[in-house]
Amino acid sequence: MSKIKIGYHASHEQFTPSTLLNYVQRAQQAGFTAASSSDHFHPWSNRQGESGFAWSWLGAALQATSLSFGVVNAPGQRYHPAIIAQAAATLADMFPDRFWMAVGTGQLLNEHITGQPWPAKADRNARLKECVDIIRALWDGQTVTHKGLVTVEEARLYSNPDKKPLLFGAALTSKTAEWVGGWADGLLTISQPPEQLREVVDAFRRGGGEGKPMHLKVQLSYGATAELARQGAYDQWRANIFPNSVLTDLRLPEQFDELGKLVNLQEVDKMVRISADTSQHLAWLEEDIALGFEQLFLHNVNLEQERFIDDFGQYVVPSLIKAT
Repeated sequence: MSKIKIGYHASHEQFTPSTLLNYVQRAQQAGFTAASSSDHFHPWSNRQGESGFAWSWLGAALQATSLSFGVVNAPGQRYHPAIIAQAAATLADMFPDRFWMAVGTGQLLNEHITGQPWPAKADRNARLKECVDIIRALWDGQTVTHKGLVTVEEARLYSNPDKKPLLFGAALTSKTAEWVGGWADGLLTISQPPEQLREVVDAFRRGGGEGKPMHLKVQLSYGATAELARQGAYDQWRANIFPNSVLTDLRLPEQFDELGKLVNLQEVDKMVRISADTSQHLAWLEEDIALGFEQLFLHNVNLEQERFIDDFGQYVVPSLIKAT
């Protein structure tokens, strides 16, 4: 049996929660074998215009499908790590072996709502590691008191799952990937040019991730024609092509929209796989699997989800699963 899973990415920034629930059900019917979820307070752009609460949605989505689900979370500022530990433990108890989470340092876009200062990257890393240690201690049944970049007072989880969920590290750069290799159960990263993606993989393994699972969120745009796919990506995702060091420090969707004005159509191709040809997408995804990724989460960044789900369910997903 293939260990490869091909997932549908649920983008809360682009669709209402009820619409996304329909999409993950449709994805399962089409043959997708997993799903992933974003976790934002604000969308990347006012053109996207949505941002449902991921954690209540995940309970509904897990109940409405038989898919496994992962979510990317940034504990430490907007979310207290003890609350995230409790939320993840509850999902893992209700849906054994179907829920995992990845943690990262987040973006100012979402975290500034608490009114706390936005730390430098090194401090955000240190805070994240504290949160990881707190979450794991709570899952171990410990009573946790911690005074550091986050504070916990005599916290204990009374409802823990028999099997803990996997805790992945989210990394976009090779430097971060090498760091998370030492403490994460696995790696979650995003698609980027092949040489850069290979550097991320190699760094994760070098840092201690050898033999650990790796998941990839694939940013693509598929449509009836290449031009429609490109226009759809440009409309919805053009501000997201900039380096993570830039994107993490923008405060409002309006700033992303202003930054997007500097982007032309051709530049979107660098960070989004744009094609109307399912065989081309299949070839790209086969290269990802060859790098060692065992779960691929396909994010069609334009708004035409039904065509994407149905066509990939017919022409792409079965070929990938069969080949492995």
